[in-house]
Amino acid sequence: MIIGERIKQARLEKGLTQEKLGNLIGVSKVSVCGYETGNRTPTMAMFLKLSESLNVSVDYMLGNDVMAVSEEGESYNVSIAKEDLEIIKELKNNRELYNMLCSDARRTIQLIIRKLK
Repeated sequence: MIIGERIKQARLEKGLTQEKLGNLIGVSKVSVCGYETGNRTPTMAMFLKLSESLNVSVDYMLGNDVMAVSEEGESYNVSIAKEDLEIIKELKNNRELYNMLCSDARRTIQLIIRKLK
């Protein structure tokens, strides 16, 4: 749901209502709301219009805005969303949970879900 959150954040930073953004890109306020909540997925063309109208990069919209690996002389890198990076940082602060996730992520997530219900 990063894309929706990024659309909303960029729209608000530009001081636009959903209706005004919709007018800029040629869709209804309902469509913009759907993009932001994740109930609708913009087409590639609409995604590019959103990125351009909000003056943000496609990488930002996709959540690829933080370089996780970048070594000099190497031709590879990995980008992740800053929200994901924050989650990882917080997990590492909780050593026990971090170790459980590293040893058996699926089982640990299932335990967390059961506990939340």
